[in-house]
Amino acid sequence: MTVIDNHAVETLFTEARTHNVWTDQEVSEEKLRELYHLMHFGPTSMNCQPLRVLFLKSQEAKERLKPALLPGNQEKTMKAPVVAVLGYDTEFYEHLPRMFSHNKDAKSLFEGKTDFINTTAFRNSSIQGGYFILAARALGLNAGPMSGFNNAAVDEEFFPDGKVKSNFLCNLGYGDASALFPRQDRFTFDEVCDIL
Repeated sequence: MTVIDNHAVETLFTEARTHNVWTDQEVSEEKLRELYHLMHFGPTSMNCQPLRVLFLKSQEAKERLKPALLPGNQEKTMKAPVVAVLGYDTEFYEHLPRMFSHNKDAKSLFEGKTDFINTTAFRNSSIQGGYFILAARALGLNAGPMSGFNNAAVDEEFFPDGKVKSNFLCNLGYGDASALFPRQDRFTFDEVCDIL
């Protein structure tokens, strides 16, 4: 493994920002496929890969989401070129014979254990969500992740069979840098970390 250069670090972390205002530039299906392809290489426990993504591009699809959004999130979401609904599959373990093929007992570790299933699915889909944001940034997209919405309403509208549960939303597109808020403070290492 090689160390990435400073430009890559800036793109992914230090200069990257959460966007709320979007240009009219379209995000192509090819770009969304590229985003998924890049992020799907990130590690998950037992390679369980519980993340499921709905990319809402049409105005009709976004209007279906609107009632579930907190009022402060509605305008920016309706104007985003793409809204990704990131969810987790509560039946991810059914795929372990394929995804974790060297352990033939992996599926049985989860069967009938609802708390373990939900904890594993939520945790690992959240990890994958982080990869998703970084992949978007790596491909020149801006991201606006958010959790200000009614999960139950989103699940009822978009995942009615109950197998997938929403985790968070992420607006995607090409942001208007002139509309960014000032960068907010971050904790320092010494405030939140210890080395034992």
